[in-house]
Amino acid sequence: MSVENNQRIEFIDAQPQPKSAKRKGGIRDIINGNILNKENVTSQIPYILFLAVLAIFYIGNRYKYEKLIRSEQTLQIEVKNLRAESITTASQLMFISKQSQVSRLVKERGLGLEESVTPPKKIITR
Repeated sequence: MSVENNQRIEFIDAQPQPKSAKRKGGIRDIINGNILNKENVTSQIPYILFLAVLAIFYIGNRYKYEKLIRSEQTLQIEVKNLRAESITTASQLMFISKQSQVSRLVKERGLGLEESVTPPKKIITR
């Protein structure tokens, strides 16, 4: 009886496994959409959500950076304009500060001031 049991056990173990259990997803499953019905896709949902959050963060970060660049360019243009205005104002001040221009403005406004003809003297203290 033991010989028959051993043969029977060997016969049960020798049965081939069905091919559908060993088969993995292929191109046909991707085209048919059957790959989305499998359990391994549902196990990847946290990873897919992580990628979606990462993509949203990346897009938001890019918009913020582009806004910062536009702001920087606007400020650079404003600095150039203010620098030009500063140079113009300094030039006008230098022109008005000349002795000939000061005397002309005094005469035009009628302040009654006269230009000194004698040079200034240095005071020496001992």
